[in-house]
Amino acid sequence: MRAWFKWLTKNNHILYNPASELELPRLERRLPKHVLTIREAETVLAVPNPAEALGLRDRAILETLYSTGIRRMEVINLKLYDMDVDRGTLMVRQGKGNKARMVPIGARALAWIDKYLTEVRPRLIVDPNNVTLFLTHLGEGFTRNRLTQMVREYVDAADIGKRGSCHLFRHTMATLMLENGADVRFIQAMLGHAKLETTQIYTQVSIRKLKEIHEATHPAKLERSNSDDGSTDEKPSDKTASDSNASTDGESSSDETGDSDDPSDETPSTNSKPSSDDGDNDDEPPASALVPK
Repeated sequence: MRAWFKWLTKNNHILYNPASELELPRLERRLPKHVLTIREAETVLAVPNPAEALGLRDRAILETLYSTGIRRMEVINLKLYDMDVDRGTLMVRQGKGNKARMVPIGARALAWIDKYLTEVRPRLIVDPNNVTLFLTHLGEGFTRNRLTQMVREYVDAADIGKRGSCHLFRHTMATLMLENGADVRFIQAMLGHAKLETTQIYTQVSIRKLKEIHEATHPAKLERSNSDDGSTDEKPSDKTASDSNASTDGESSSDETGDSDDPSDETPSTNSKPSSDDGDNDDEPPASALVPK
């Protein structure tokens, strides 16, 4: 509408532009609905059966999405010459807005792609001149809907309680890298965002580090005490930062009473996951995450 009135004014069809001071509402920036944890991502990656030709191809595609965070059409448009194994990079030549960029790709993803190129792609190729990296069973490149359907089926089959497709891995890569200390500008370069504000939305999703800092520094914690029957009771702490620094003449030392001010005696928030004896950790990938042999 503003462009229309601007054109009318410029061509002297109207005397002034009534929409010159019109303010349009800002587009809502929604947070990603779902983001995978490390273990959830590895669970999805382990769904395809690499013993089958198409399963091996699909594993290579999922690994590429997870490692690089590139968009659906960027995966579809990848060519054989876009991958540089020696430098560990991937050239995205037809990104959003037809902007090319180079992104790093992990050694594990490269290993799966190499296995696909060696064992599967020669069996799928129909036209020898076709340089598309990932091919369907018909020897053609993927369509957008076909790739979306394939990835969504693997996410659903993983039964992790979350839904999504190609963009789910894009959100996951950006969030996990931020949580592990990557600078937001590096994430911007990988995702191909023109504006930093678009990338900064992931800083709102990356809550794990903020939660750890909150639990470590907030004075309101839970105190754990052992009862006579061996059970553990937790009660809110009425001790504040000022109370911990103050002492009275009538108080006995901690050595006499057996009490300790060591923070390790206080449990973190009840939302924290207890450690298990088998060493299960959401931050440790399962054995299926190993590179192909």
